[in-house]
Amino acid sequence: MFPFRDRRQAGRMLASELLGVAPRGQVVVLGLPRGGIPVAFEVARALEAPLDAFAVRKVGAPGHEEYAIGALASGGIEYLDHERIGALGVSLEDVRSTIAAETAELERREREYRDTRPVADLRHKVVILVDDGLATGATMLAAVRAVQMRGPEQIIVAVPVATREACDLLRSEGADCRCVATPEPFLAVGAWYRDFSQTSDDEVRALLDDATAWIPVAPIPS
Repeated sequence: MFPFRDRRQAGRMLASELLGVAPRGQVVVLGLPRGGIPVAFEVARALEAPLDAFAVRKVGAPGHEEYAIGALASGGIEYLDHERIGALGVSLEDVRSTIAAETAELERREREYRDTRPVADLRHKVVILVDDGLATGATMLAAVRAVQMRGPEQIIVAVPVATREACDLLRSEGADCRCVATPEPFLAVGAWYRDFSQTSDDEVRALLDDATAWIPVAPIPS
């Protein structure tokens, strides 16, 4: 099973865990850019479901950017882990500066990937949120909270690999959590891929365009 060859192969393995979750036409797949989009593409193709990007940004600790202390998501959703912030002893002023920078990048990505593509209507749908893996779960938690505001019937978080703690966190928020494996020790998401090279903006756009060609996203009614 491990390591996955790359995100596309991991997505095909993940898709096998999701077959039959809901009738065709009831599912919308949302990939978290950038690394979650190749995984989500394979899930959407296997389920014959529309694919859309859902922009989320991790808020890293000032000076330790890889250590998540929160996350931002489309719709103005902000999640901060105040326990972690307190333990690190960083100032809220520094955190706010980081949030401002990540907000700008979130807005850039929304413009970059959306183009003329409509925002998906998630009301009464089974929404599958996909990323390439979960370590703390903070970024995905922000995504779950943002999607909850758009009236879905059910939210399923689906990833190839995750920590048990991250899955427990998301289940406590009311989401179903599906993954291929929860290895221990976990180390890092990239440790479970042979090819974990960065996904480019061009690749994200190409995959979204390909997916739209076979099943377009249903827009929110005006």
